[in-house]
Amino acid sequence: MHPSQCLRVSAFAATVLASAIPQGALEERAGTPICPTYANKVYTDSNNVQYTVYCPGFTNGPTIATTNSATNLAECMQACDNQSGCVAANFHTGVNQCSFIGPTVGSYVYDSSFNYAVKVSATSGSGSGTCSSVAVTFNELVTTTWGQSVNLTGSISQLGNWSPGLGVALSANQYSNSNPLWSATVNLPAGTTVQYKYVTVAGDGTINWEADPNHSFVVPSACSTTISDTWQQLSTATPSATKSLSSIVSGTITASTTSSAAPTSTCTNSPSSRNCWSGGFSVETDFDTNWPNTGRTVSYNFDITNVTLAPDGFTRPVLAINGQYPGPTIEANWGDMISVTVNNKLQNNGTSIHWHGIRQYHNNGQDGVPGVTECPLAPGQSKTYTFQATQYGSSWYHSHFSCQYGDGVVGQIMIHGPATANYDIELGPLPLTDWYYQTVNYHASLAEHQNALPPEADNALINGSMTSNSGGKYALTPLTQGKKHRVRLMNTAVDNHFVVSLDGHQMQVIASDFVPVEPFMVDTLFIGIGQRYDVIITADQSPGAYWFRADIQDKAGCGSNFNNGNIRSVFAYVGHETENPISTAHSYTQTCNDQSGLVPHWNSYVPIGKTGTFTELTTSQLQQNENDGSITVYWQINGSALSIDWDKPTLEYVRTGSSGFPSDSNLIQLPNANVWTYWVIQEVAGNPYNVAVPHPIHLHGHDFYVLGTGTTTWTAADANSLNYNNPTRRDVAMLPTNGWLALAFQTDNPGAWLMHCHIAWHADEGLAVQFLESASQIQNVGNIPSDFDSQCNAWESYYSNNPAYLQHDSGI
Repeated sequence: MHPSQCLRVSAFAATVLASAIPQGALEERAGTPICPTYANKVYTDSNNVQYTVYCPGFTNGPTIATTNSATNLAECMQACDNQSGCVAANFHTGVNQCSFIGPTVGSYVYDSSFNYAVKVSATSGSGSGTCSSVAVTFNELVTTTWGQSVNLTGSISQLGNWSPGLGVALSANQYSNSNPLWSATVNLPAGTTVQYKYVTVAGDGTINWEADPNHSFVVPSACSTTISDTWQQLSTATPSATKSLSSIVSGTITASTTSSAAPTSTCTNSPSSRNCWSGGFSVETDFDTNWPNTGRTVSYNFDITNVTLAPDGFTRPVLAINGQYPGPTIEANWGDMISVTVNNKLQNNGTSIHWHGIRQYHNNGQDGVPGVTECPLAPGQSKTYTFQATQYGSSWYHSHFSCQYGDGVVGQIMIHGPATANYDIELGPLPLTDWYYQTVNYHASLAEHQNALPPEADNALINGSMTSNSGGKYALTPLTQGKKHRVRLMNTAVDNHFVVSLDGHQMQVIASDFVPVEPFMVDTLFIGIGQRYDVIITADQSPGAYWFRADIQDKAGCGSNFNNGNIRSVFAYVGHETENPISTAHSYTQTCNDQSGLVPHWNSYVPIGKTGTFTELTTSQLQQNENDGSITVYWQINGSALSIDWDKPTLEYVRTGSSGFPSDSNLIQLPNANVWTYWVIQEVAGNPYNVAVPHPIHLHGHDFYVLGTGTTTWTAADANSLNYNNPTRRDVAMLPTNGWLALAFQTDNPGAWLMHCHIAWHADEGLAVQFLESASQIQNVGNIPSDFDSQCNAWESYYSNNPAYLQHDSGI
């Protein structure tokens, strides 16, 4: 079998596939391939205009305009001839998009999805001639066997500092039995002296180094260059007495280098190498394309019951999982299967469990949304959810049955995996939530019929605990002097948004939602509802006890809490656990805006959304006068408030082939697979009042890319000023007050999914849409569970027999 057919066997395969140049890169004009035939050469187009061609890559000069009429680079150059001010042309081979660059060329950027051309007559900074960053193509001839891949590592960070797991994976796109070529292109700084070697990686992660000596070269100043090598075999002669055994045993060859980081055959996760994982997987593996399969299943049993609890000293009714609040933490390793059996032992409530942020790739039937992917689980019934941890990081689970999670059906998810920075001690989840002494369901039923501000929370809880006039206690988190501690912050609130901080300490942010980010330091951190941040706190201050603060952003307009200013927990150095903190808070300005500086560790490119590409979704509040003189409050999208049918979930329509969706199902059809989808959510004036507030927008089934936000009215021209180059990637983002939020995602996960505001009152009142993605594929890959019918039958039997509570809201 051709080796490229089995790349997915190894951990490095995801990177191999990601780095492979698309077949569309071989463009034809009159039978002659522009790339790679004319790479770094002058090409004369049909208008007799000369261009220097670069393959692959693009130039980051100003974009004048774009067109989709060109189907290859040759046509893109011709179109550039006719565009006023165009001096260069970028052609995206994956989406056939031609971008006109001018009046300056800009600098070269390596990207395997692009080719570009610069007019010979143009004056360019580094788009032609010389470059400070050079695209170096490494070609290695090595015969590989079933399941093997090839990786490149070397003496500089771009090649992994002699760590194969952090190096560059080569592509077998051009491999054949007669020409066993593995290839990759990487951007390297001009003038750098580089030593490097190739390694083969077996399907089980075993690494075999080629023989000494190291390859060595100096990166030239030309914008691109090619290095051709052949696998260096060990000598078959009898080794001399001075040759060490490690240099002749396969898999343990030591590279000769002046680097302090010696190459190793394995990459093990440890306090000094959190970037590593196992089996060749590391933080470099984008889990949207590849993940381990551990063969292990972690199982949990949830009994949901009516109890009374007093987490802050005040006793109130709680719908609790296994008698506790918050519920048990689900803990797994990246690649594990997770099995959770939910037993509904509530007296008068249906329920469901949604696994917030879990992509549920090709597993839509396990998303846990009543009226969308399943019927509610009736009292006395049980259900087992099963899904794989294809992602790693921190999240939470919660009921999606109306606003039930606010009364207790909630818990944490912790999936162990690699990280973008090192730490010594795992401290686990630290959930934050608002807390109400009357039930959230009670408050919601009133809020739906009042022209009033949202209900004010009575208190807030940190890790399930707080003080009040009725007693309670502060949660305590231990710190070890001199150590780095990982803390998983998550906002599981109903209405309150927090800014968190630890007196006297900074926090190093390493992940937002499930997405690893380039580490950066903060004093304070805004966390919207549903959002998560993994941070590292170094215990480098004078040993003692320090306040951890969670402030509701009431003055900025995203939450109200009676106890605001006193919502705290204690972080205490070992030996100081009984002390009362006397520390001083960090200063900051209240905000309802997302944290800036979130750069995903995996560099992602989003094709430019053209004018007219964006689907506009407007949010507004409607206060409707009823015949009895009361009002009903709705939050709408495009003038419609969501209302799902618990008895007939959206997946039931899919199963039966019906297209008769009710208008208030707010369903958007996305029929085509693997298409980039661009949405802009805009807050507009309501009726009869302009109720302008920020909204935390959550997407099911996907991470999305945050292309930009604004505080004015969106115009089509705004599409040209968005960030398409490695934008923030997450699953919850803030829609600014009176503003807009532009996002993008790919339709690569067939299913019936939700996008909704995560303020419980707003979701309750309809601020949501469904999107039916690749409906024709759902029954094949969506994993509709075998108990779908029996669960719906049990619910229908319960709900038709005078239940204590009827649906009075959107249902989600």
